[in-house]
Amino acid sequence: MRRIEHQLYELQARLLEMGALVETAIHDSIRALLDRDEAPARRVIENEARIDRMEIAIDDCAVSLFALNQPTACDMRRLAATVKINNDLERMGDLAAHIAERTLSLIPQAPLPLLDLPQLARLAADMVHESLDALVRHDAELAQRVVLADDEVDRLRDSLYSTLVCSMQENAAAVPWDIHLLFIVRHLERIADHATNIGEDVLYYLRGIDVRHHASVA
Repeated sequence: MRRIEHQLYELQARLLEMGALVETAIHDSIRALLDRDEAPARRVIENEARIDRMEIAIDDCAVSLFALNQPTACDMRRLAATVKINNDLERMGDLAAHIAERTLSLIPQAPLPLLDLPQLARLAADMVHESLDALVRHDAELAQRVVLADDEVDRLRDSLYSTLVCSMQENAAAVPWDIHLLFIVRHLERIADHATNIGEDVLYYLRGIDVRHHASVA
């Protein structure tokens, strides 16, 4: 095995360790919302700084690998994908923390109807897991399914937006809480977008094709 290959495997291991932390943060933020439980929400907020530190360390390692080696075209694609996935994971960690913060504001209130929010949350979490699984398994077909799943997320987002706007129009007292829910819907949709980005980056690494904006993905 070439030296850079061994280093790339080590870099991927660090990336996947960060991915596991981000997945846990997403699951905890969703559980806090659905179960009205402060403890997991506070864990997410406390662990955000650790994810940030990992992002910086992985970026520094990727830059060093590029500078100290002579990467092939395939190595370059892998490094480029790693840097982009690293950034997407950090942003998902931020979004999980935002959901946790909104949830802490909602918990003291009377239970709110969550509509299709649990379905959106499950779909977003599944996309994150499958995008990382596609990276581990070098599974282009799974990465492709993640990219295509984004359309269903957008449909659920639009439906929830419409319902929450109607709720605010009909009941002024519900406006503060509906606004929190609108932001949570937006955060979940953005998590799914970042999972889609990871799916696209996996396809770029494995196949050398750019499928951003769903180009040539079908």
